[in-house]
Amino acid sequence: MDTSKIIPSHAIADWLLGLIEKFLAAFGLERFKSVEEWIYAAVVIAVSFAVGWIVKTLLLWGLRKAVALRHNSFGEELLKLRTMAHCSHIVPPLVFLAFIPFAFTSGSKILIVLERVAWIYVLVALGIGLSAVISFAYYHYNVHRNTKNLPLQGVRNLAVGIVWIIITIVAVSVAFDKSPATLLAGLGAFAAALMLVFRDSILGFVAGIQMSQNDMLHVGDWIVVPSTIANGTVIDVSLTAVKVQNWDNTIVTVPPYTLVSTCLQNYRGMKDSGARRIVKDFVIDVTTIKPLDGVAVDALVAKYPMIKTFVDNLRAAGKTECNNGGTVAVNGTLQTNLGLYRAYISQYIYDSPDFSKEQQLLVRLMDPVESGIPLEIYCFTSTTDWEKYEAIQSALMEHVATTLADFGLSIYALGEETIDINTPTAKSTAKIAPQAQA
Repeated sequence: MDTSKIIPSHAIADWLLGLIEKFLAAFGLERFKSVEEWIYAAVVIAVSFAVGWIVKTLLLWGLRKAVALRHNSFGEELLKLRTMAHCSHIVPPLVFLAFIPFAFTSGSKILIVLERVAWIYVLVALGIGLSAVISFAYYHYNVHRNTKNLPLQGVRNLAVGIVWIIITIVAVSVAFDKSPATLLAGLGAFAAALMLVFRDSILGFVAGIQMSQNDMLHVGDWIVVPSTIANGTVIDVSLTAVKVQNWDNTIVTVPPYTLVSTCLQNYRGMKDSGARRIVKDFVIDVTTIKPLDGVAVDALVAKYPMIKTFVDNLRAAGKTECNNGGTVAVNGTLQTNLGLYRAYISQYIYDSPDFSKEQQLLVRLMDPVESGIPLEIYCFTSTTDWEKYEAIQSALMEHVATTLADFGLSIYALGEETIDINTPTAKSTAKIAPQAQA
């Protein structure tokens, strides 16, 4: 590349050489050509960095003025990421290459070495500039247009890696005065070693493509990877690692290919739905399940008026049980205290604003166990906030525990809790002593 066509350096170079010759003549050193060459090279280096500093200062000054006048987020991001400053690094080596040939004779070994060093500097500065541009493009898109929160940092890292691989190959070819094609052909012998060195990066890149195509993972998603201890929020995705902040604020690092090669549970769907599931089993003591007569039903209706409509509708239809279908059906019977209690809990959940009316509601009996008959409550809260969810779940369990006795029922034991997306705690079984029969 002929940099003299870019920078009008001939007249300036002659002027600098004239000044240096006068300086050397003043000390009687005008005959020492090598001294003149090295002084000229030093002056050119100083001038190159001075020009680079001036260009960077002017660019940043102009950009700040433009941002101050228009308050453009694009310019603000350029300043924040120092993109223009990184790109300006290419100016000093270009200025040096434009001026340095005038001090040396053609074919000078010193000139060849200096030009090679300068070209390597150009390549490194070009790599820094391209990396800065790629990082800026990633940041701008991620902030303004990445509405799906796609994990694009891995793509950015890959692009930057490709840039530096190319820069390295070309720089080595310049240093040894070899064709890049020849160098690449020689690197073929080391392909196996390179595959081992970049194994994680290659696997991470492939995994990143799979995750993006299948929309498996976003930054901010709550994930659980059963084969690891990862159970928390994704905070970063790169070519070689996915960082997950667990519930105890510890950071777990998982290779991306682990997520696509094993089971991954993502709770984004729960968050998007606006509802969290509750599944609780209460084992009812069989000896407390009794038939009901009309007087007992009326007494319970008087104490819990919310089931009056349910009871009246059954009596008006001449029925003793209700088996409605649908998402939020209230089912139960008038024949037993447990059947009426099922209807009461269904109605209680249905009437409460804390529970979703758009998700499945079930209050059902499971297969009998040695200790009794499990009464399972299956419903969804109307919020996904963890603290609110736990408060609603606790209030429901407390309500069940305190109202069972009024229906003549008692809990033999709390069955094994079904852990869903709701809590990060392990499954637990707690026992409650049987209540006195009413």
